[in-house]
Amino acid sequence: MKLIVGLGNPGKKYAQTWHNLGFLVIDQIQNSKPDEFLKFKNSDKFKAEICEGNGAGEKIILAKPQTFMNQSGETVRAMANFYKIKPDDLWVINDDIDLPLGKLRISHNASAAGHKGVQSIIDEIGSQKFVRFRLGINQIPPVTLPTEKYVLQKIDEKSMVLINETIKEILAAIEIGLASGIPEAMNEFN
Repeated sequence: MKLIVGLGNPGKKYAQTWHNLGFLVIDQIQNSKPDEFLKFKNSDKFKAEICEGNGAGEKIILAKPQTFMNQSGETVRAMANFYKIKPDDLWVINDDIDLPLGKLRISHNASAAGHKGVQSIIDEIGSQKFVRFRLGINQIPPVTLPTEKYVLQKIDEKSMVLINETIKEILAAIEIGLASGIPEAMNEFN
């Protein structure tokens, strides 16, 4: 069983912002496989929107925490405990200001590198041995706004074209990760 979590902030105010790319990817996973995944439902128990499905012969749970980004770990811990998910079977999708716009980087057993949502997960589950699909959001020329302001801005139309291409790469990387393992996905996409 895999738990795939997209990080973001709940509410329309934050839709289509850089910090909600994890939600966008999770929605695309579900939308791309309507025969394999159920519809999202709100879970008060986990403080998340969740969706169950199958891929590569195993159960997959998609989750969008409905806590704010900095408390994402609460949802992940509750779900990991309930479903008995080991850190290696937890895959997290998040934006990354340290990567160029549109760059995908897959990592395993990596530090939070300043991402507060990821740090919350590490703190709550007591491990960093989970898989991360990091989506670069840093513009060229580099962002001059403070990071906490930039990540909450709406994504412009031009950037969204590149983001949508990168989301397709993430979906392909997840497919390879499920079918052949994360090292194979890293070899192909990093």
